[in-house]
Amino acid sequence: MTELHASTAMPAELDQPIALGVAQVRKTRQGVVAWGDHRVTVGGGAPVRVQAMTNTDTADAIGTAIQVKELALAGSELVRITVNNDEAAKAVPYIREQLDRMGVTVPLIGDFHYNGHRLLSDHPACAEALSKYRINPGNVGRGDKGDRQFGQMVELAAKYDKAIRIGVNWGSLDQDLLARLMDQNAQRARPWEARQVMYEALITSALESAAKAEEIGLNGNNIMLSCKVSNVQDLVAVYQALAQRCDHALHLGLTEAGMGTKGAVASAAALSVLLQQGIGDTIRVSLTPQPGESRTQEVLIALEILQALGLRAFVPSVTACPGCGRTTSTTFQELAKQIDDYLRGSMPQWRERYPGVENLKVAVMGCIVNGPGESKHADLGISLPGTGEAPSAPVYIDGEKAMTLRGDAIAHDFQQIVENYIEKRFGVEA
Repeated sequence: MTELHASTAMPAELDQPIALGVAQVRKTRQGVVAWGDHRVTVGGGAPVRVQAMTNTDTADAIGTAIQVKELALAGSELVRITVNNDEAAKAVPYIREQLDRMGVTVPLIGDFHYNGHRLLSDHPACAEALSKYRINPGNVGRGDKGDRQFGQMVELAAKYDKAIRIGVNWGSLDQDLLARLMDQNAQRARPWEARQVMYEALITSALESAAKAEEIGLNGNNIMLSCKVSNVQDLVAVYQALAQRCDHALHLGLTEAGMGTKGAVASAAALSVLLQQGIGDTIRVSLTPQPGESRTQEVLIALEILQALGLRAFVPSVTACPGCGRTTSTTFQELAKQIDDYLRGSMPQWRERYPGVENLKVAVMGCIVNGPGESKHADLGISLPGTGEAPSAPVYIDGEKAMTLRGDAIAHDFQQIVENYIEKRFGVEA
């Protein structure tokens, strides 16, 4: 029997390094969403922006302002609020006023459906207090009436120099447009599948509406688009096609993603595929809060998605092993959580005091198998003893073993090491 051996020789054509894992870049126009001197750029090489939406009754100005502040402090760079009736529209200027008093400059986006043209016209203070209008082409009216009402909103955006998002959603798609495309599809020699016609309707609605807005006189850079669906594969397909057919900045999100783990995983799956391809300039995770859960959870997941992809850094990262039979003690789990909570809880103060601290990498490992190696790859790392190992924990700083901790105060001692390292590396003197 012939014995086979794997060749160690590499063909010349393969003697090239494996490409680095980095996200692609899509060139887009750059829009600006501003309030006063605070400007948030979207697209055109700007970082992928995180936004969220309140779930308070907008007519409750104080309650809404408080939630907007919470979302902004959690990391949301833009916050959308529902403007659905006269009471909500009247409250918007007061919400803005309350935020300004609290020193919260996050721009507000007004979410309009059905009657946005009237609310913006009847309440000019609302139109001015908002920094961006979300317009759904499927909900502005049908036929000539829809064109007039859409045009009215765009004219007001141009008058007040506001950005807009043309936000198409397959749950509220323009039925006249869909019927037209269905009729066209029936005439094809080989008709498309119904879902493919739906894809085309979403994209056509967004692109035709954007073209109309520019014809009316709105700065094309400040027109952002979205085509939201609730299925991961559908979202990927639609946005890949949309990105090829326009250079507008794109708002990315899986609509009605769901609750808890399902919503978080589905959003991460869909957004990560597209962001890796350079598609998406601002994102929102449309997570249904579980009972008693803070609205800020959707912001935290969005931040984690961007940080996991290496697109942005918001908080120091903590690498920790999952644990196995070698780590029957929960010591490393407790220390990992303690350090992670400590780093996240300290960030509001650290952002100003320690510029760059969000890039810090910490490893908290549970045994000798991967502990020393992972610790050497981090800025700071500790390898705790696994089951049956000597009761000692080597600490690595900038890839070099610096000391070994022992005793009952390992957690406290390591946290002090972290504090000292941050002060030394990121403090004012550094």
